[in-house]
Amino acid sequence: MSDHVDRYVALKRGLGYSFADQEQVLRKYAAFAGSHGDEFTHAARMIEWAAKASSPQRSSEWFRVARNFAISMHAEDDRHEIPPRDIFGKGKRRRPPPHIIAASDIERIMRAALTLPPVASLTPYTYYYLIGLLAAAGLRVSEATALLQTDLTVDGLVIRETKFHKTRLVPIEQSTRKALEAYLSLRRRIGGDDPHLFVLSTGTPPDRTSVTRAFIQLARRIGLRGAAGERGPRLHNLRHSFAVRSLARCGNDRAAVDRHMLALSTYLGHASLSDTYWYLEATPVLVRQIAEKAEAFREGGAP
Repeated sequence: MSDHVDRYVALKRGLGYSFADQEQVLRKYAAFAGSHGDEFTHAARMIEWAAKASSPQRSSEWFRVARNFAISMHAEDDRHEIPPRDIFGKGKRRRPPPHIIAASDIERIMRAALTLPPVASLTPYTYYYLIGLLAAAGLRVSEATALLQTDLTVDGLVIRETKFHKTRLVPIEQSTRKALEAYLSLRRRIGGDDPHLFVLSTGTPPDRTSVTRAFIQLARRIGLRGAAGERGPRLHNLRHSFAVRSLARCGNDRAAVDRHMLALSTYLGHASLSDTYWYLEATPVLVRQIAEKAEAFREGGAP
């Protein structure tokens, strides 16, 4: 079974998926199936294995990943069984609507970042400009922390080896460029020799976890989030906010929306256009326009 998993993982990565979490799940399944001497996927065995997960939600996630694997294997050899689809429920929970952070609140978070320790070091400025870039360019935090100084070019930011192993060029506004150049001027004086664009006072770049933790801390400090355990804006909502405001600028021009949607999907580095359409849920003007068009079509009007 492990050989089948090796081929399947290689196929997925060849298509551009990172497939790290899914690989771990499939390795667990292969070990369980192998311990029973299975050479092919068996529906009952897959259900038995997924039921051993620590929670119903995890059982559903494990089962979904393993079932997709079984479908691929069955296409090659029909001796592989495919279990029924909804044994552990309907699958992944629907993503919640994007949380939009007001521009004034983003400014407050950035100002608060300048108070982070160590005082009088590069760290507060790194978080100030890093959060500003995430809000202004809609980057993933992993893309921003991976930037090298040489990735700031005359044409924009070069985003290398992204979530789907692709490289893209992200144009930036002149105000964003000036802000990054101001940071670089400071960073080159006191930031050390590391090639990354953003570094802390330690001379090393921040990781995604530390940036996420800092953002939550800052959001609580300014009253944008409650105590631990309470829901509130997340770091990734800066990307959501960028996308939704970008779409909202299209106004009522449906043709402009369609063109802009494709451009935005490319800009954000989405693997599928459907990932970009999700942002329409938090764009009331466009949602209302789409609803009106659908209603007109139902009544016999033009689509």
